[in-house]
Amino acid sequence: MSVSTVAAAPSVCAPLPVLGRDVTVPLVTGGEVTYAALDYAASAPALQRVWDDVAAYAPYYGSVHRGAGYLSQLSTDLFENARRTVAEFLDCREGDQVVFTRSTTDSLNLLAAALPADCRVFVFETEHHASLLPWRGAQVTYLDAPRSPREAVETLERALADRTASIEGGHGPALVCVTGASNVTGELWPVRELTAAAHAHGARIVLDAAQLAPHHQVSVADLDVDWVAFSGHKLYAPFGSGVLAGRADWLRAAEPYLAGGGASRKVGRREDGGVDVEWHDSAARHEAGSPNVIGAYALASACKALTEAGFDTLVAREQYLVRKVRDGLADVPEVRFLSLFGDEAPRVGVLSFVVEGWNSSHFAAALSAEYGIGVRDGLFCAHPLLRTLLGTDPQAQGECGAPEAAPGEKSLNAIRVSFGAGTPDEHVERFVRAVKELVADGAKWNYRTEDGRCVPDTSA
Repeated sequence: MSVSTVAAAPSVCAPLPVLGRDVTVPLVTGGEVTYAALDYAASAPALQRVWDDVAAYAPYYGSVHRGAGYLSQLSTDLFENARRTVAEFLDCREGDQVVFTRSTTDSLNLLAAALPADCRVFVFETEHHASLLPWRGAQVTYLDAPRSPREAVETLERALADRTASIEGGHGPALVCVTGASNVTGELWPVRELTAAAHAHGARIVLDAAQLAPHHQVSVADLDVDWVAFSGHKLYAPFGSGVLAGRADWLRAAEPYLAGGGASRKVGRREDGGVDVEWHDSAARHEAGSPNVIGAYALASACKALTEAGFDTLVAREQYLVRKVRDGLADVPEVRFLSLFGDEAPRVGVLSFVVEGWNSSHFAAALSAEYGIGVRDGLFCAHPLLRTLLGTDPQAQGECGAPEAAPGEKSLNAIRVSFGAGTPDEHVERFVRAVKELVADGAKWNYRTEDGRCVPDTSA
């Protein structure tokens, strides 16, 4: 499909209003330009509606679960209604718990702390560090990167079958951790099939939906996953909120993630001088301290906004933008997109690539300084996956590199462009033009490495 054909698509909706859409930034070559935020996979801009909802509530802010006053009661109701909104957004089952956390990373560390003592964990090396690293205190099996969705399922089935056959490890609980959409390639993973494989072998599964939930509807009931984790800041909601939602039994059996007020139902002194504690069985067990009520409310507001906009509509627009990028750069042989499952694999609005003859940090710096385009460069907190995708032979070093990298890996990085519900056509079109100009003509400015980052050299 050509770019002109895509641009004429009649069914594509307008982007949702987000904060920062009119912000201008200076260019190193002179003048200013409207900033093109194309790093949604790291943190998406807040929806205007979310910001307006939070601003309307802010004067009524009060302590949660702590006070008898009107504002405290209102804030408590708002906080618990936010929990119900998130449960509806995720299509949770009856009996599932929704625990508010700080982020996806926090959610998965919470679950890791709640694992039964003899639990074995299975995780692909392709995971973001947030879902790759929390399990190190358990017995972990790291699975090699698959090259197709089918291979992913088969790899997991073999690993779980080996566990079942093992005398030492076959009889205890097991957990599989898998992403819904890669933060590097944007590719959708076969969650439903992986869940079926896990359950067939007596294992549970947690879905890292940090990159999936902002782009596709996530139904806990339909996917049949045991838990799902995601972050507010990737879902167009600021203020450091996250969610762990799913089965309650392991969470109820575990010691509180944080010990303190709110997690305890009853505390008393013993005759021997110690303290007896009775912990809550509800989500409060793992929400000690004063909760982030504004963060929870912002996250719930974003859930409502995306649901009302309609994920079918949002997906259609996002795929339109993906095609704009891929078709627009199809005639630039120096650009190589990174993929595990192939170029035609279904994906969200996340694309990573390398440019022949360029260090990726240098290229990203030029996009920012000369075109006002914000992308991400590096290894994207998914080092094993990037090393698999890029191979062991580094590209030729450009002017800017990564001085802290290991020898032989100074150019082992990539560029990631990502977008979503708030991205206007012009930002993607400017990005495509900028990539073509940089490849054809080179950078207009000199760059140097400063504190590990590639920046314009203004010393001359």
